[in-house]
Amino acid sequence: MATASRPRDTPLAVLVLPSLLMFVTFAVVPLFGVVVLSFTKWDGIGAILPNGLGSWQQVLADPQTWRSLWLTLLTMVITWAVQTPLSILLGTFIAGHQRYRAVLAVLYFLPLLLSSAALAIAFKALFDPNFGLGAGLHIPLLSQDWLGVQLAFPVVLAVIAWQFIPFHTLLYQGGVRQIPVQLYEAAQIDGAGRFQQFLRITLPQLKYTIITSSTLMLVGSLTYFDLVFVMTEGGPGNATRILALDMYIRGFKANQMGAASVIAVFLVVLGLGMALGVQRLGGRDKNASQLEGL
Repeated sequence: MATASRPRDTPLAVLVLPSLLMFVTFAVVPLFGVVVLSFTKWDGIGAILPNGLGSWQQVLADPQTWRSLWLTLLTMVITWAVQTPLSILLGTFIAGHQRYRAVLAVLYFLPLLLSSAALAIAFKALFDPNFGLGAGLHIPLLSQDWLGVQLAFPVVLAVIAWQFIPFHTLLYQGGVRQIPVQLYEAAQIDGAGRFQQFLRITLPQLKYTIITSSTLMLVGSLTYFDLVFVMTEGGPGNATRILALDMYIRGFKANQMGAASVIAVFLVVLGLGMALGVQRLGGRDKNASQLEGL
């Protein structure tokens, strides 16, 4: 009986080609276009005129650029410092197999299901000193100008952290559940308490999960726009004008597409630098197993 001929193996390049085309079309080409626009002068409607380093000099000489960069770096550091420990603790807690923890996991995840614009509108209404939560509950302490010059930036950071903690909690929950139970059983036999088990077993085993989560946090913090724009529009004054919002204001309000493209290049370089820096801090073997040493 004749045997069916075996199909030839599909070349790897053919399988990769569709994804490669999508990446080049929607990532590489736009990035190249932004770099080119950064050396031009364009109002978004008329002709695109070569401008050499004019847009770069304009942006680098503007004090607002460095203030926006400082606010962006503060956003990265503060949101990481708030989200990381809370996400690890919550992820470790809901990694248990009790039923009530599964219910809590669903409740914790709800903020991530809402759009940033909807959350911004809701919190903006709650923080209103005249018609918000404080006025409704008749609590003077809550009836402050939460989105004023002094409090707007920390309030925005708090809302950002509240929204994205559930996502990173989910990452750490999955990481904790991959840790072998035998490690904890051996630690209990040696007399280690829960706190010691957390420090000596859970945290070291979550090393690569922390690297992944930190990379997403730091790079993602460069893209915060919709929530900040809806809540404050960069104000009051320029108190919350981070780089992403500065790029929008320059490009679509001031009609300076060249200067906005310079800010976009800043964001790309900063994002790549942060991602590579976190990966370098993670150690020489980024592909090592979380279960190494067993």
